[in-house]
Amino acid sequence: MKYIDLRSDTVSMPTLAMRRAMAEAEVGDDGYHDDPTMIQLETEGAAAVGKEAALFVPSGTFGNQLALFTHCPRGSEVILDDSCHIVQHEAGASAVIAAVQLRTVETESGCPSAAQLAARIRDPKDYHNPPTSLLCLENAHSDGRAISLSLMEEVAGLARHVGIPVHLDGARIFNAATALGMSAPELCACADSVMFCLSKGLCAPVGSLLAGSGDFISQARRKRKIMGGQMRQAGVLAACGLLALSQMRGRLAEDHGRARELAAGLSKIPGLNIDYSRADINMVFLDILPEAQTKLSQGLESLAQALKAEKILVNPPQGGRMRLVTHHGIDDAALQEILRAFERVFSS
Repeated sequence: MKYIDLRSDTVSMPTLAMRRAMAEAEVGDDGYHDDPTMIQLETEGAAAVGKEAALFVPSGTFGNQLALFTHCPRGSEVILDDSCHIVQHEAGASAVIAAVQLRTVETESGCPSAAQLAARIRDPKDYHNPPTSLLCLENAHSDGRAISLSLMEEVAGLARHVGIPVHLDGARIFNAATALGMSAPELCACADSVMFCLSKGLCAPVGSLLAGSGDFISQARRKRKIMGGQMRQAGVLAACGLLALSQMRGRLAEDHGRARELAAGLSKIPGLNIDYSRADINMVFLDILPEAQTKLSQGLESLAQALKAEKILVNPPQGGRMRLVTHHGIDDAALQEILRAFERVFSS
């Protein structure tokens, strides 16, 4: 039984070309830094975001936490948006791995303003305070918004003025660049380090890259070893990453377009409301209003099961809100079936 999966773009499958590339990849021992396919991926990946060097890691969470581990002294403090992935979806790893404290900012845009950042930076002369060691930004934000370059530059400029480095969680940086009509290096220029995923919309089965200066990546390579992230014949994974960069970046606009079509179709169903403030990339945020919830025989908690019976996989709504994510596996035919399934579930 084949399902249409809207839970996340993390469910995207490697392409046939990726599977072939894995079988044919030239490999070495990446622990000795002599896997030629991995070296090529790290070189091309660094160039893709305008950085000097890059390092392959197993996941986006690993890459973000490695950045904190490399940038931050133990016991220092990191400033970041309260709703960002590092805070909400990385299992409290910053306390365990880097041993840092997170100081969050509640924002409307997904990015702290310069004034909010200035209010959070600790006085380095007061030994009662944990020293501020890093600012983290996220673009595209995991709530579906692409953060403008001007806002990122304003905040990063203040951080640099006071000597605080900036890390960018760019898990979907190419989605953000596509949505904003600019290049990834332009968006990443304000950050000292950036992590981006090769999976998700780019369809590689495993892996992310952490990029930055040559010195930063040299330090991160040692820290990656401490975290257990050093690999051996990793070229079989790097081969997929190379195709992700060369073949899949250019088609992300298709996913964005289908998300807009999905939003438009769902908005026609009575009781379903689209949050268009979070519709910049390949995500649809859907509010299920009380009048629509009454059409569900067992209430809102039954919605995921009702859609599964229609061969549509979704994450259960939280507080009446549901996130749907388009990706390479969602074509035009699947889009129409999704709309028909929602109409059937919410019909009286």
